[in-house]
Amino acid sequence: MFSKSSFFVAGFITLMGSPAMSMEVTVNKSEIKDSTFDVEIPIAGRYRVELSAKGEATLFIEDYIHNVDGRTYDITAAMPVNSADQFIVVHKDGSPLNTGVHNMRVNYIDGAATIEWIRFTLLKEHELTPYTLKQNLEGDEWTLVWSDEFEEDGAPDPKVWAYDIGNWGWGNRESHYYTENRLENARCENGRLIIEARKDREDGGWTSARLTTRGRMSLLYGKIEFSAKVSGRDGCWAAIWLLGDAYRDEVSWPYCGELDILENYGWEIDDETGDGLTHFSCHTRAYYFKQGNHISSKKHVQQMAGKFHTYALEWTPESLLIFLNGEHVYTYDKTANALEYPFNDPQNLIMNLAMGGGRAREIDSTLTAERLEVEYIRVYGRQ
Repeated sequence: MFSKSSFFVAGFITLMGSPAMSMEVTVNKSEIKDSTFDVEIPIAGRYRVELSAKGEATLFIEDYIHNVDGRTYDITAAMPVNSADQFIVVHKDGSPLNTGVHNMRVNYIDGAATIEWIRFTLLKEHELTPYTLKQNLEGDEWTLVWSDEFEEDGAPDPKVWAYDIGNWGWGNRESHYYTENRLENARCENGRLIIEARKDREDGGWTSARLTTRGRMSLLYGKIEFSAKVSGRDGCWAAIWLLGDAYRDEVSWPYCGELDILENYGWEIDDETGDGLTHFSCHTRAYYFKQGNHISSKKHVQQMAGKFHTYALEWTPESLLIFLNGEHVYTYDKTANALEYPFNDPQNLIMNLAMGGGRAREIDSTLTAERLEVEYIRVYGRQ
């Protein structure tokens, strides 16, 4: 059995790069024409988006308004402005922005407002991933090459796990704030990783955590196996999944690829028995849910919530096969080109517990805390 990070080479920390530099860019009122504006972002990363405005309105900022796919890239979710007489500042944290010129628009969900300025402040610089763990596929047996058993109490291993941060909506208008290095939201305890969503913000909102191997390691091929237990209450949205290492901001998706190995919506699970559905799906430029043709499946499982289940992905250049408790439950094998199969490029592993937004629906008003628990993650190659 390998230790948490036994494969990492000496000098790994220096490869991760220096801390994010302080940087902000402000767009003034004179630069906003018919609610559209351009902003040049010099550093890829996660940004705070602030807006000084007065009026009575709910609005959001849209990025890449001239994108070739006809998409609406919402990078702030709804931002309410409720001040008719004086300018106030509203903001969202964590919006992903790549380097270069971004063509943006202020979209009004309702009402109207006068905008004084819009500011983008770097919170966390994008970290390039220095290491790809590529598995051998020649041989008769799967052999363990890496694992995280979550044996040491405290924060998840920082040599393996980074954090995505903020409350920008995550493309799904989710209701929580993802925190960084906060034990209340992500910790190892009694041999398990616990990702805990808590209703503990000063404004009555939720915090949670989204862990990623981006900036630490990426994976390519092999078998990935984990044991996990989900919550089954309304508004919870648990996921363990792959996202392409090529992701920089929203226009990267779904070209970079996404594979959802574990995905649960609490409203589909019976509160008393824990029985309910789990979902498996893949998103590529050729097949993804926003154009209605993504390839997915679902399975009804007894005690889906409240009990640990074993998930496994077998990943080759020809296909992605998912197994639940040893049963083959999903296949994606569209490989004609990179638009169908971006999975010949490295992917990062992500674990998160979202609250509300998208398909998670409304959060149960009686909830104050919910968990996603993981017993281990193991990666195998052929031998």
